[in-house]
Order: sequence, then structure tokens, then C-alpha cells
Amino acid sequence: MQMTVTVKPTGRMIGAEVRCGDVRSLSDDASRAVYPALLDHLVILIRGQSLTDPELIAFGRRFGELDFAPLARTGKEKARPHPEIIVVSNVLENGVPIGVLRDAEVVWHSDNSYRETPLSYSGLYALEIPPSGGETGYVNMYHALETLPRELRARIEGRTLKHDLTYNSAGDLRAGFQPVTDVRAAPGPSHPIVRTHPETGYDALYLGRRPNAYINGLPVDESEQLLNALWAHATRPEFQWHHTWRAGDILIWDNRCAMHHRNPFDGGHRRIMHRIQCAGDRPVHQPSGKAGPHPRAATLVEAAR
Repeated sequence: MQMTVTVKPTGRMIGAEVRCGDVRSLSDDASRAVYPALLDHLVILIRGQSLTDPELIAFGRRFGELDFAPLARTGKEKARPHPEIIVVSNVLENGVPIGVLRDAEVVWHSDNSYRETPLSYSGLYALEIPPSGGETGYVNMYHALETLPRELRARIEGRTLKHDLTYNSAGDLRAGFQPVTDVRAAPGPSHPIVRTHPETGYDALYLGRRPNAYINGLPVDESEQLLNALWAHATRPEFQWHHTWRAGDILIWDNRCAMHHRNPFDGGHRRIMHRIQCAGDRPVHQPSGKAGPHPRAATLVEAAR
């Protein structure tokens, strides 16, 4: 029996629900239908799953080589039984966190931009969900670049951004690092502010994470002012789509052209997510890169309205 895959766009500038049944039974042909949906819509939602960690790992491998998240630890949480799985949770067992990121708001970011070769895809699988809060929001960074005011685009032309690696996206200091006192000296790689997607060939704004970021070669005050303007534009409410979780949901997103954040939730309620992530490559900007969302994505978004 051939499995049918249907794609339902959110109607926003980013995101689509993919209906494909039980991902454990996903055929190779069905997988080849799911993958373009991810490239087109940047974020895909698959509902109603019931997976063990090994099954989640096997599903994640359909999107690329899994990354073992060597810098995900803050040094305070339990060891991971499966190195491919990162536990994202506020739950304590015997006073010890079972995972990372707790229950506060998580800032807008692109996963692992603080590495020389950041991630391609991330996937988050919901096991336990609080009754409210904890929604995950996304923005389309193709669209952010396409709509950037001309004056701002000129100011970032050819520039690179340093991505600090001392803190995680919840503001926790990573194990082995010292607090940042000068953004120019913060440890971390520099990547182009405009990067070309290696698979679609289109350009996207690539900001990573706001705290302790620095635009190389500028006075700190000028870098701060320019970054504030870029972030205010990229995260405008009309550019966003927020997902309200249900247990059994899987979200997969493309870190090369999307950013995300998490709303806070009541820490008196348990939230447990298991995350997988795929290895990527070094961000580059190709002069032949194309601005704006690729044509198929633009067509599908328009059709959903």
C-alpha cells in the first residue's frame, strides 16, 4: 500500500503541516515527498507520533547525518543515554535537571550558529506538554532579507557577524566558559550576515542569536545599533508563525533560513521534549545567490491565503 503525503501550508510566511501517517512506516518514496516540503516551507509539523528514542533517531537520519551536540551541555543536567538526543525540559529528578532550557523564554535564535559548521536541520518531538505556554515561534529569514530596507541592506553588504558561544539560548553559561565582558573578544566563529542556502541557492539573513553578537570591524556602539535594527525587522510580528504543541508532535526546521524562539510557561507543569539535529556546513555567501523565497514556496503561501 502506497502512503499518501499531503502538505498543508500554515498560510503564514513560514511553516506547513505534513500528513504522512506513522513516520516509523515512512517509505523511501514518502520520505522523498516530505523533504521538499521542508525546503519549501522551512518548518514542517508532523502530528500524532509515538516514538522511542531509537525510532526518533532513525527518523532523524532521513534528513541527514545526525549531530551529537557536543556543546549542548551546561554541566548541570543528567548524562544523555542516547548521545544523538538532547532532552529539553524543566523537570528535575532528585534535584537534578533531566535536560536543558528550563521553563523561561528562549530568545530568538538559529541553532548552533556559534559553531564553525552550524546545523542544517533541527527536530523537536513532544512527549509531555503543559496546559498553556511554551509555544514555539518561527520567522522566515529569506523573507526578512527580501524585505530589508535598502539602507540596511547596504550597511551589511559583505560584512560578517561574530557568534558568541559562551551562553545557550536560555541565557545559561555553558560548562567551561567565563562570562562575556567585551563582545569583540567573546569566543565564537564569524559568519556572513547574508548566507546562501547550499540546497536552494537563495540568500537569507543569518543572525544566529542577539546576546553578545558583534559585527566585525565596526565600533561596538555602531554594531549594537545596526544589530538592533536588523533584529527588529527580522522578528516583526507579521513575519512570525507560532506553533501550539500537542503531545506526539514533531517539528523539523531549517536553521540556515529560519529562526525560532520559545514562549515561557508555568514551571509548575512538566514539559519534556526530545531533540535531534543534523550536521550542516560552513555558512558562505555566494555572489550569485538569489534574494527572497524560492518560487515554489512563494506560490504555496499565496495559494494558502
